[in-house]
Amino acid sequence: MPNAAALKLFGPEIWIAQGPTVTAAASFQYPTRMAVIRLSSGGVVIWSPVALSDALRAELGALGEVRYLVPPNSLHHVFLSEWQKAYPDAKVHAPPGLRDKRKDIRFDGDLDDTSIADWAEDLDLAIMHGNRITIEVVFFHRKSGTVLFTDLVQQFRPGWFKGWRAVVARLDLMTGTEPAVPRKFRLAFTDRRAARAALQTILAWPAENVLMAHGEPVLGTGREFIRRAFRWLE
Repeated sequence: MPNAAALKLFGPEIWIAQGPTVTAAASFQYPTRMAVIRLSSGGVVIWSPVALSDALRAELGALGEVRYLVPPNSLHHVFLSEWQKAYPDAKVHAPPGLRDKRKDIRFDGDLDDTSIADWAEDLDLAIMHGNRITIEVVFFHRKSGTVLFTDLVQQFRPGWFKGWRAVVARLDLMTGTEPAVPRKFRLAFTDRRAARAALQTILAWPAENVLMAHGEPVLGTGREFIRRAFRWLE
């Protein structure tokens, strides 16, 4: 039987790949997902890298040169070093807080509120400042109309968590009928004015889809969904 494809086409010039389950604090298990975006210039951006397999590396080689590795927040860095070893010429831009956490990674720049020049035709970004857990960089891929959230929006299928973890996840709004901002992230925003400013930037994007690291994508109603998901921030 032939190997299953590592990459799945999500939209024009954007692909997704599922990674292994990782263990977070208190032994909570999280599935992982990354996105691959091919730039108008021909290079490839890896958003939230998952474990690098031979199959994944072969398929990436057919898309183009891996030019950028993007950890979107200070929590999604587990597999970053293996990607940097495999693609030493790829540039890595740090989200707020990650430089201090990963001294072993060579960072070539920092993600701020301005898009990288090489991404200008393809990607916009907004930084959700003011959160004690992590400061997330939210991206918008223009060609597919997709907003990319990492941990700020999540949804786990029924039965994913067991026992007391299932109770905690339900109370944390992680297992609702549609993706939501977990309660812990809502409470962790110490600067809601800054968060609202970033949200206004995000809501101005012509979003059709929402892709997240932990949860099924939202298709076709992206902007309306984002407005509902962040209504608590108004």
